[in-house]
Amino acid sequence: MYDLIIIGSGPAGLSAAVYGKRAGLHLLVLEKSPISGGQVLNTYEVDNYLGMPGINGFDMGMQFKEHADKLGVEFKEVTVESIEDMGDYKRIHTDGGLLEAKSVIVASGAHHAKLGVPGEEELLGMGVSYCATCDGAFFRGRTVAVVGGGDVALEDAIYLARTCEKVYLIHRRDELRGAAVLQQELTALPNVEILYNHVVEEIRGEDAVESLRLRNLITQESKELPVAGIFVAVGIHPETELVRDLVACDAGGYVLAGEDCATNVPGLYVAGDIRKKPMRQIITAVADGANAAVSAGNYCK
Repeated sequence: MYDLIIIGSGPAGLSAAVYGKRAGLHLLVLEKSPISGGQVLNTYEVDNYLGMPGINGFDMGMQFKEHADKLGVEFKEVTVESIEDMGDYKRIHTDGGLLEAKSVIVASGAHHAKLGVPGEEELLGMGVSYCATCDGAFFRGRTVAVVGGGDVALEDAIYLARTCEKVYLIHRRDELRGAAVLQQELTALPNVEILYNHVVEEIRGEDAVESLRLRNLITQESKELPVAGIFVAVGIHPETELVRDLVACDAGGYVLAGEDCATNVPGLYVAGDIRKKPMRQIITAVADGANAAVSAGNYCK
């Protein structure tokens, strides 16, 4: 019987492990990948994490893991199949057997919806991004594109327009879906151009993004659009399948939990991108992990 089992070894899970281990909890981290670090491993450069300007995402993930290793955190590579609430403890069913713990932190993360076009995977981190606030500073004074029509896409375009020379907003429909106030702010910007009824068919470039091949859904004509970067904002899917039948979630599948990361199920906590909150960044995931571990420690007393 563990005091705490942490599901996920991204920044939130590793932070929870460090705080939990320092609190003297008998804990275990479950990870489905042989390499810890989560989404940050696929980030070419991180320039907004306090004290680590310009660090490579893979190196950051390795530093987080090394910190946990130095404290003697136990890791187990398995796929979690289900979580069973037994009242005063939890059962974790995995493809490697049954585990039990007094408390559980789910830090399974989220994944960005992708366009699924040629060049997207090949140029990830080399002009293809899913986070404008993370990577926008690298495109200062350059021309970029944002794909999407919801609030996040509009917010990204507005954010990028502050420093980029030109921003194209590419949307497959004939009207935007984002909030009216965001639409008003966006359309008032002189360096933003909205391309309605267009889709991206290909992302082109050798060692970095150089252009996009677009198709007009009305005329079916294709054209090439020179850009230095593309920010994809067509949705985020939280990895909450394990807990959706156990805890309260919003319509998008994000778990409803406060800053203490406690769900409506005693002893079950969430941290990182699966928690409903206004900002999802590495630094907020790390903060969630710390809060969740403290909450779990208090629960286990």
